[in-house]
Amino acid sequence: MRAYGESIFAEMTQLAVATESINLGQGFPDTDGPKALREAAARHLTDGVNQYPPGDGHLELRASVAAERAARYGQRLDPATEIYVTVGATAGIAASVLGLVEPGDEVVVFEPMYDSYPAVISLAGGVRRPVALRPDATGRFTFDPDELRSTFGPRTRMVLLNSPHNPTGTVFTREELSLVAELCQRHDVIAVTDEVYEYLTYDDEPHVPLATLSGMAERTLSISSAGKTFAVTGWKTGWVMGPSPLLRAVRTVNQFLTFSANGALQLALAEGLTGEADWIKAQNSALADKRDRLSAGLADAGFTVQRSSGTYFVMADIRPLGYRDGIEAARDLPRRSRVACVPAQVLYDNTEEGRHLVRFAFCKRDEVLDEAVRRLGATL
Repeated sequence: MRAYGESIFAEMTQLAVATESINLGQGFPDTDGPKALREAAARHLTDGVNQYPPGDGHLELRASVAAERAARYGQRLDPATEIYVTVGATAGIAASVLGLVEPGDEVVVFEPMYDSYPAVISLAGGVRRPVALRPDATGRFTFDPDELRSTFGPRTRMVLLNSPHNPTGTVFTREELSLVAELCQRHDVIAVTDEVYEYLTYDDEPHVPLATLSGMAERTLSISSAGKTFAVTGWKTGWVMGPSPLLRAVRTVNQFLTFSANGALQLALAEGLTGEADWIKAQNSALADKRDRLSAGLADAGFTVQRSSGTYFVMADIRPLGYRDGIEAARDLPRRSRVACVPAQVLYDNTEEGRHLVRFAFCKRDEVLDEAVRRLGATL
């Protein structure tokens, strides 16, 4: 693990603090989630839900997750055997990869990629096979179908897919997912999908779970969580969904990683998934406005802003401002403009693919975004 060291997110946060910068690097909101959800968590804590919950998670939460997936996507899951609660999606991804990837197995990943993916693949002894997402004529990041086809081979064990995609904001289309599904079935490959931003899509872009495509339910583990949906990223409560044989591998590993997730928060989230639909809808609308607000301001400051249809993030090209290296830009902007971002190249295996890109988070209060844009415009 020496190659991984301190994450770029920690470095940028420390730099933001040192320079008194507005931190648009890390993807966490600066407001809390719904009041009723927080009150429910407090109620369960004070009512005595403070010991280990069941290993698979409270059945109330698993039943709520199953009901939501059925209502939103028509995905039928047995809450007793096909849903497993973890400490955030990150733990679910780690247990899935560690449980199903053997040394030497190849894992197809789309880059740029969330930074935990390469680390956990390395821990499993797997081999990453990256496929680059690049902006098309509209600014939307997508992959080359032929490049994806050529990446699958006899040693391919798993494809790890994130949609809506962090950091590009791409929401994979049904057509794109159909090719992934075809290749998984042709090469007998397991799919693990990171869907933590499933509720955060904009411009009427639908989120399509890969598991709902023909032939994929029996070979897909779908992973989601509460943090992004309810703006409570510190709650670290997620869930893995899929067929019981695959889920058994996740459970076997995770019992020796984190064992269980906070029980009181699980019960609160069981109520929130069924009772906070209006809040989720309002948050989605507000985030779409914030995306537009920040994107327009970044463009006015001189960045070329790429199209984002989901998540908390927009990607911006730094070359019009004279920068040629994202790390250089990310270290310079806090000192020059007192605004922090994240260099995208650290999220690529092939760093040249993302050297000219940085990521900004728009999940902040409007006045914070406006001040960040003002600082950038005044100094750039």
